[in-house]
Amino acid sequence: MKVIDILKKDTLSMSFEVFPPKTDSAFESVRAATEEIAQLQPAFMSVTYGAGGGTSAYTLDIARNIKERHGVETLAHLTCVSSTRETVRQRIAELKAAGIENVMALRGDLTPEMEGQDRSGWAYRYAVDLIAELREHGFCLGGACYPEVHPESADQKTDIRHLKEKVEAGCQFLTTQMFFDNNLLYNFLYKIREAGITVPVVAGIMPITNAVQVERAIKLSGSHMPQRFKSLVDKFGSDPAAMKQAGIAYATDQIIDLFANNVTNVHVYSMNKPDVARQIQQNLSDILGK
Repeated sequence: MKVIDILKKDTLSMSFEVFPPKTDSAFESVRAATEEIAQLQPAFMSVTYGAGGGTSAYTLDIARNIKERHGVETLAHLTCVSSTRETVRQRIAELKAAGIENVMALRGDLTPEMEGQDRSGWAYRYAVDLIAELREHGFCLGGACYPEVHPESADQKTDIRHLKEKVEAGCQFLTTQMFFDNNLLYNFLYKIREAGITVPVVAGIMPITNAVQVERAIKLSGSHMPQRFKSLVDKFGSDPAAMKQAGIAYATDQIIDLFANNVTNVHVYSMNKPDVARQIQQNLSDILGK
C-alpha cells in the first residue's frame, strides 16, 4: 500500500520512525526493537538511511522485515548526497526487488569532509534531483520540510520556494522536522498553503525522554524550545524516570493539540524505543481507536 493512500483517509493516523543499526553486532537488538514497535500496528513505519549511505543495506533489511513479518507498510529513506547515478539506480533496483513502494527522498546530511568540496559535479545536489529520478520508477515519494526553516536556507520564503519545487518534481507528501511549539507548525502550514503547496503534511514529533536529547535536538535541527518545555527539563532533567514520563506527556499533549486542530497525521521519531512508542499510543488509544 502506498503511504499517500493512508494519508488521504479521513481518519487520524500515527506512524513511527526507526533507524537501522550501524554495525553487524547491533543488528539483532535493533531488529527486535523495530519489531516491537511494528507490533503496535502503526499506520506505517519509516526506516532511516545513514549519512553517506553507510547503513543502506540495513535500511532495506529492516524495512522488508517490518513489512513481511508484521504487515506494516514501510517507508524507506534514501539519500543522494555525493552519490553517483549508478549507486542510486542500484538502490532503486534493491528497493523494488524487496517490494518497497514508498521512499522518503532526501539529500542527506553533509559530513564534515563534504563541507569544503566542490559540489557542482555531483549527480544529485539537492533532494529535488533525486525526486525527479525516483518519480520515473513508480514509488510513492515523501520529502522533508522545516517549519522553522532549513538551516541552509536564506529565509523562509526561499525555503518554501524550494519546497514547492520538490512537490512539482513529484513529492506526494511532506514530513516535518521535529518541533516543540505547535504554533510554529500552524504558521508554516498557512504559509505553504498560501504558496500553493497542497500535498499532505505529516507532523514529526520527537519525544524527549532524557536531558541529553535536548542538546542533541537543538544541534541537529536548531529547534526552538518554548519556555514550557525548558521548565520541564529544568525541573525533571536530573531524574531519568521523571524526565522520561514528562517527555512522553509533553509529546502526547503536542499530538492531541495537533489532532484537535485538524493535523490528522503524526509521525513519531521513536529513537528505537518500543516502550516510549507504546506509552504514547496507549495515551491516545481512544483518540486513535486502538
